[in-house]
This record gives sequence, structure tokens and C-alpha cells, in this order.
Amino acid sequence: MINQLGERESRALLAQGALGRLGCSDKGKPYVVPVYYLFDDDCVYAHSLSGHKIDILRANPNACLQVDEIEDDYHWRSVIAFGYYEEVNEEAERERVLASLFRRLPHLTPVESRAKDSAQQIIVIRLRITEITGVYESW
Repeated sequence: MINQLGERESRALLAQGALGRLGCSDKGKPYVVPVYYLFDDDCVYAHSLSGHKIDILRANPNACLQVDEIEDDYHWRSVIAFGYYEEVNEEAERERVLASLFRRLPHLTPVESRAKDSAQQIIVIRLRITEITGVYESW
């Protein structure tokens, strides 16, 4: 049976996760990519190099992050956090977010590998959350 998660449970799932799917709209077409993220207060943070995803988000800042926890086919939880894309440009905030993200990552991805050479190339993404919804199934 599928049930609604409350806001507190939805936020808890978002806070404990590290990998989610960032969804945005590319001229009316859905575009979804996996991202490592950090949930802090009412914002989700991620990082990226320049590319298609950043171009889409700059053109249309409406985005979402979907996170799930799957035990098996009949025991899972899923959350979607909706919000607005911003880029974090203030240096102290960028450093804080990047340091927190790097602590959470299980291994180096291409973004982190390049960060060792020049953190200025990295775009720090902030998704200001406006709504969080969640569902779960449990038998």
C-alpha cells in the first residue's frame, strides 16, 4: 500500500541521502541527471562543471530533486523536493558547500578530480526548496 510521508519524514529522507536525481525542463522536455547533493536547512546544494544541465537551469530555474530509499519491491520511500535554481557565487559560501560535499562523497567523480586543479571552474548549485512531497510503500 502506498502512503504519504509527512513533511518531517520527507525532510529526514532528504537529509540522510547523498545521491539523487536532478530534474529540470529543457524547452518543455524533461531532463534528469544523477547528482551528489547536500541538504542544508531549506536548500539542496550540488556542484557541476559547465554543460548542458547548467545551460538548462540558467534558462529555466524551476527544478526538483528526487531521492529514494529502496529496501525491496514492497518497502521503499521516495521524496521530491521542488524549488528554484541559483548559483552560489559568494566565496565563503562556495567554500563551505564544497567542503561539505567533498566530505560526503564516497569517491572522486570527474567534478572533484578537476576541483583539485581549479575550484573556480566548479559551479555550486543551490536549489531553494519551495515544496517537499514524499510517499512510501510498506507491506
